Amino acid sequence: MSERIPVTQAGLDELNRELRQLIEVERPDIIEDLKAARAQGDLSENADYDTARDRQARVEARIRELEATLMKVELIDESKKTKHKNVGLGATVKIMDLEMDEEMTFSIVGSVEADPDKGKLSNVSPLVQAMLEAKIGDTVEVNVEEPYKVKILDIK
Repeated sequence: MSERIPVTQAGLDELNRELRQLIEVERPDIIEDLKAARAQGDLSENADYDTARDRQARVEARIRELEATLMKVELIDESKKTKHKNVGLGATVKIMDLEMDEEMTFSIVGSVEADPDKGKLSNVSPLVQAMLEAKIGDTVEVNVEEPYKVKILDIK
Protein backbone atom coordinates (compact mmCIF):
# COMPACT_ATOMS: atom_id res chain seq x y z
CA MET A 1 0.00 0.00 0.00
CA SER A 2 1.26 3.48 -0.77
CA GLU A 3 2.31 5.84 1.98
CA ARG A 4 -0.41 8.04 3.48
CA ILE A 5 0.06 11.82 3.41
CA PRO A 6 -1.08 13.58 6.60
CA VAL A 7 -2.91 16.90 6.14
CA THR A 8 -5.10 19.15 8.25
CA GLN A 9 -8.61 20.02 7.15
CA ALA A 10 -7.34 23.48 6.12
CA GLY A 11 -4.58 21.84 4.06
CA LEU A 12 -7.05 19.50 2.39
CA ASP A 13 -9.34 22.43 1.58
CA GLU A 14 -6.39 24.30 0.02
CA LEU A 15 -5.35 21.30 -2.10
CA ASN A 16 -8.93 20.93 -3.35
CA ARG A 17 -9.19 24.68 -4.03
CA GLU A 18 -5.98 24.61 -6.07
CA LEU A 19 -7.16 21.58 -8.05
CA ARG A 20 -10.51 23.24 -8.83
CA GLN A 21 -8.71 26.45 -9.89
CA LEU A 22 -6.47 24.52 -12.28
CA ILE A 23 -9.30 22.47 -13.77
CA GLU A 24 -12.04 25.10 -13.91
CA VAL A 25 -10.02 28.25 -14.65
CA GLU A 26 -6.47 27.55 -15.85
CA ARG A 27 -7.23 24.64 -18.18
CA PRO A 28 -10.01 26.47 -20.12
CA ASP A 29 -7.85 29.60 -20.28
CA ILE A 30 -5.00 27.61 -21.83
CA ILE A 31 -7.37 26.07 -24.38
CA GLU A 32 -8.41 29.57 -25.45
CA ASP A 33 -4.74 30.63 -25.70
CA LEU A 34 -4.00 27.57 -27.86
CA LYS A 35 -6.96 28.34 -30.17
CA ALA A 36 -5.81 31.94 -30.56
CA ALA A 37 -2.22 30.86 -31.28
CA ARG A 38 -3.37 28.28 -33.86
CA ALA A 39 -5.41 30.97 -35.59
CA GLN A 40 -2.16 32.87 -36.22
CA GLY A 41 -1.12 30.23 -38.74
CA ASP A 42 2.28 28.50 -38.91
CA LEU A 43 2.88 26.75 -35.56
CA SER A 44 6.54 25.93 -36.21
CA GLU A 45 7.70 29.45 -35.30
CA ASN A 46 4.79 30.57 -33.15
CA ALA A 47 6.03 31.73 -29.72
CA ASP A 48 2.48 32.16 -28.36
CA TYR A 49 1.69 28.55 -29.24
CA ASP A 50 4.92 27.28 -27.63
CA THR A 51 4.24 29.32 -24.48
CA ALA A 52 0.68 28.00 -24.22
CA ARG A 53 1.86 24.41 -24.71
CA ASP A 54 4.51 24.82 -22.01
CA ARG A 55 1.93 26.28 -19.62
CA GLN A 56 -0.46 23.47 -20.50
CA ALA A 57 2.21 20.86 -19.67
CA ARG A 58 2.93 22.49 -16.28
CA VAL A 59 -0.76 22.76 -15.38
CA GLU A 60 -1.54 19.18 -16.41
CA ALA A 61 1.47 17.90 -14.43
CA ARG A 62 0.30 19.80 -11.33
CA ILE A 63 -3.24 18.45 -11.75
CA ARG A 64 -1.87 14.88 -11.87
CA GLU A 65 0.31 15.58 -8.83
CA LEU A 66 -2.61 17.00 -6.82
CA GLU A 67 -4.90 14.12 -7.79
CA ALA A 68 -2.25 11.59 -6.72
CA THR A 69 -1.71 13.45 -3.44
CA LEU A 70 -5.43 13.64 -2.70
CA MET A 71 -5.74 9.88 -3.17
CA LYS A 72 -3.18 9.34 -0.38
CA VAL A 73 -4.47 11.95 2.09
CA GLU A 74 -4.95 11.01 5.71
CA LEU A 75 -6.81 13.70 7.61
CA ILE A 76 -5.14 14.80 10.85
CA ASP A 77 -7.62 14.53 13.73
CA GLU A 78 -7.57 18.10 14.98
CA SER A 79 -10.18 17.37 17.66
CA LYS A 80 -7.28 16.10 19.78
CA LYS A 81 -5.51 19.46 19.46
CA THR A 82 -6.41 20.61 22.97
CA LYS A 83 -5.49 17.23 24.47
CA HIS A 84 -1.86 17.05 23.31
CA LYS A 85 0.45 15.93 26.09
CA ASN A 86 3.26 15.05 23.71
CA VAL A 87 4.58 16.71 20.59
CA GLY A 88 2.95 15.17 17.53
CA LEU A 89 1.19 15.76 14.24
CA GLY A 90 -1.48 18.46 14.52
CA ALA A 91 -0.02 20.02 17.67
CA THR A 92 0.94 23.65 18.08
CA VAL A 93 4.23 23.83 19.95
CA LYS A 94 5.99 26.70 21.71
CA ILE A 95 9.72 26.18 22.14
CA MET A 96 12.78 28.03 23.39
CA ASP A 97 15.91 27.80 21.24
CA LEU A 98 18.46 27.55 24.05
CA GLU A 99 21.41 28.79 22.00
CA MET A 100 19.62 31.80 20.47
CA ASP A 101 17.51 32.43 23.61
CA GLU A 102 14.51 32.84 21.31
CA GLU A 103 10.92 31.60 21.65
CA MET A 104 9.09 30.22 18.63
CA THR A 105 5.60 28.84 18.10
CA PHE A 106 4.56 26.66 15.18
CA SER A 107 2.10 24.00 14.11
CA ILE A 108 3.18 20.53 13.07
CA VAL A 109 1.65 19.54 9.74
CA GLY A 110 2.28 17.06 6.95
CA SER A 111 4.95 17.88 4.38
CA VAL A 112 2.50 18.91 1.63
CA GLU A 113 1.23 21.86 3.66
CA ALA A 114 4.46 22.85 5.43
CA ASP A 115 5.23 26.57 5.23
CA PRO A 116 7.83 27.74 7.77
CA ASP A 117 7.12 31.41 6.94
CA LYS A 118 3.54 30.84 8.14
CA GLY A 119 4.54 28.86 11.24
CA LYS A 120 3.81 25.42 9.78
CA LEU A 121 6.63 22.88 10.09
CA SER A 122 6.69 19.50 8.39
CA ASN A 123 6.48 16.39 10.54
CA VAL A 124 9.61 15.13 8.75
CA SER A 125 11.77 18.21 9.47
CA PRO A 126 14.81 17.61 11.74
CA LEU A 127 13.41 19.92 14.44
CA VAL A 128 10.06 18.16 14.60
CA GLN A 129 11.66 14.70 14.37
CA ALA A 130 13.80 15.56 17.42
CA MET A 131 10.74 16.72 19.37
CA LEU A 132 8.27 13.95 18.53
CA GLU A 133 6.74 12.46 21.67
CA ALA A 134 8.51 15.04 23.92
CA LYS A 135 6.52 16.62 26.75
CA ILE A 136 6.32 20.14 28.15
CA GLY A 137 9.58 20.87 29.97
CA ASP A 138 11.66 18.40 27.95
CA THR A 139 14.87 19.56 26.29
CA VAL A 140 15.78 17.85 23.01
CA GLU A 141 18.78 18.04 20.73
CA VAL A 142 18.21 18.66 17.04
CA ASN A 143 20.69 16.55 15.07
CA VAL A 144 21.70 18.68 12.10
CA GLU A 145 25.10 19.77 10.81
CA GLU A 146 25.45 22.11 13.81
CA PRO A 147 23.33 20.48 16.54
CA TYR A 148 21.32 22.69 18.86
CA LYS A 149 18.93 22.23 21.78
CA VAL A 150 15.37 23.40 22.28
CA LYS A 151 13.10 23.29 25.30
CA ILE A 152 9.41 22.50 24.94
CA LEU A 153 7.48 25.31 26.65
CA ASP A 154 3.89 24.50 25.65
CA ILE A 155 1.90 22.05 23.54
CA LYS A 156 -1.65 22.73 22.34
